[in-house]
Amino acid sequence: MAQLRQSERRPAKEPVRRRGRPPQEGSERRQAILGAALEEFSARGFAATRLDDVARRAGVAKGTIYLYFRDKENLFQELVRTMLSPLIGAIKAAAVRELPIRVLIELILDTFVNEIYGTRRKDVLRLIITEGARFPELAEFYYHEVIARVLPPVRERLRLAAKRGELANDALARFPQLLVAPALTAIIWSGLFERFAPLDVRELMRAHLELLFGGAP
Repeated sequence: MAQLRQSERRPAKEPVRRRGRPPQEGSERRQAILGAALEEFSARGFAATRLDDVARRAGVAKGTIYLYFRDKENLFQELVRTMLSPLIGAIKAAAVRELPIRVLIELILDTFVNEIYGTRRKDVLRLIITEGARFPELAEFYYHEVIARVLPPVRERLRLAAKRGELANDALARFPQLLVAPALTAIIWSGLFERFAPLDVRELMRAHLELLFGGAP
């Protein structure tokens, strides 16, 4: 990435892993670095975050980061992958099951409320929204790692639902982005206006379901 500082790139001489380190210790150290990265990225943004600060927060030497991640961009990518990939897998699996379309949509919306908005995953999405335009490589990675994995099976299921008459029309099948539009609204609202007018996200999603299906359960 062109914007990376020279100091944030992997040193020319790659560090050598210590031999004999217990696997659990390595896993815990990696998780500590990822946790520290989330805190730093959330507080400072991608550009202003320095690996020195991530290392300090994680309680490791800066060189230790390079044992697990190539550079700052790779660290951010692994943060996205670690936090969101399990949810993407669950949604993809649900999309190919023979669930009524309302049940599937409720599952997707509940997953957002409980597993994203109600957790630190919300900060990852906010970072993509705020930093993606400045760092298109991050947006491209997020698109391929998250959106491109979940959108096709959900779109196919929505098309099938429209053909079966489970949906009032084919608008969702043509534009499945409408399904998650309130989720993006909630993320943006929480970052900008939450302190002035808190948003009940769970009720927002229920209202969204009513707009999609009417008042019928």
